[in-house]
Amino acid sequence: MSEKRIFDHPVLKFDRGQEFYFEFEGKKIKAYEGETIASALYADGLTKFTESKILERPRGFFCAIGKCSSCIMSVNGRPHVRTCVTQAEENMKVERHGARPKFPGIDVGRGKEIKEKEIEIAIIGGGPAGLMAAITAAKLGSEVHLFDEGSNPGGQLIKQTHQFFGSHEEDAGTRGIVIGENLAEEAQKLGVNIHPKTKVLGYYFDRKVAVERKGRFEIYDVGGIVYAGGAIENYLAFENNDFPGVYGAGGVQTLMNEEGIVPGEKVLMVGSGNVGLIVSYQLLQAGVDVAEVIEALPTIGGYQVHASKIRRAGVPIQTSHTIVKAVGEDEVEGAVVHQVDEDWKKVEGTERKIDCDIICLAVGLRPDTSFLRQADCEMEYVAELGGFVPLRTEDMRTTTKGIYVAGDSAGIEEATVAALEGKLAGAALHEELNEEDEETKRLKREAKKGLEQMRKGPYGKVPRLGVKTCTVDEEVCG
Repeated sequence: MSEKRIFDHPVLKFDRGQEFYFEFEGKKIKAYEGETIASALYADGLTKFTESKILERPRGFFCAIGKCSSCIMSVNGRPHVRTCVTQAEENMKVERHGARPKFPGIDVGRGKEIKEKEIEIAIIGGGPAGLMAAITAAKLGSEVHLFDEGSNPGGQLIKQTHQFFGSHEEDAGTRGIVIGENLAEEAQKLGVNIHPKTKVLGYYFDRKVAVERKGRFEIYDVGGIVYAGGAIENYLAFENNDFPGVYGAGGVQTLMNEEGIVPGEKVLMVGSGNVGLIVSYQLLQAGVDVAEVIEALPTIGGYQVHASKIRRAGVPIQTSHTIVKAVGEDEVEGAVVHQVDEDWKKVEGTERKIDCDIICLAVGLRPDTSFLRQADCEMEYVAELGGFVPLRTEDMRTTTKGIYVAGDSAGIEEATVAALEGKLAGAALHEELNEEDEETKRLKREAKKGLEQMRKGPYGKVPRLGVKTCTVDEEVCG
């Protein structure tokens, strides 16, 4: 595949900006305005981005949202830059620094430190949870600042080309990309101060938040925080699982639906939950061949409507199958899979090779709670919610005063649930910082009713149990 950029798509339009060039290890690389360094390099054919520290094995980018270290490079002399979330600029100099980068020989200063800048509410994360928290608090009259590492707010919604399920009140029948755009537009109209391309570096006690924005180190004194940092993709153990060409499903979505670049020519999808099924269909929309979908469980994990769509397109779904290894010299050139029995043991004689250049892992998510841990929020492992999550009240307040949580950081559920949790957290934090009023109470009741509705039925049984496990009384949170 000579041209990896997508120029014709049945749903998305990629309005590429001005063409320019930057330098990568002495070679000129074409990029378009708005593209990240990693996507431009990938479009040029680069698959090896860095090396592992101990064995110095090749690494390609994995998550594409800045939550791993597989794409770090040196940019203009500054090491350890996550190229998947750093936009390309004309004439910048990029190079791989291997597993052990040298200390920079130039001044990579972060500008003048800003101290004691006071804001009322800080929202960390610009996905559906963060945007709804910001919208709700702003509607109630709070001064709100939203910090997001991405170029555009919307989180995972800006990659979703499919129509959402649920009630009409919760955007059923609307494509995720449209929902994200609508939420961001509403937040801006309400006066939310949105800070894109801003990385939250850490939490300091007495409610100080440190961020890096445009190369500057800034500190904000905040009245309260809603943390909506999202999730991290799970990995899977198999031979050569670190090869370039083994990507998380979210990374593939980012590359394909946000950057407009196809990941490869032929994909093996590992995992048949909704994410695996939806991304498989999105790959087909982008003109990429999906060899098959494999699932270790004996049944398909996602909705049948998604499974039926890709089956009608000729993609087989093999349940009770798992991947054994990635095949290739130093990048994916194929995969070996085999069938498993009810005891998860290999069924002899079922091992076979699948030709592919991409192995896409859709094997679940785990909550990103690093900020909450730093803030001393009490955590508990809750398998039903995907891993360690913070203890919180019914109003989403954690055990650290002034810090609320919403979305996947509170537990892995649907995007609509994330938005409703954000609405509840935004209203509750406003209420904590201001006088109680009827409108705040109404919004909280509305959000709680919506959450109850979303968690009804057989699909809601697991998250219901998880939420019950980590919900504590107000007295526990102080």
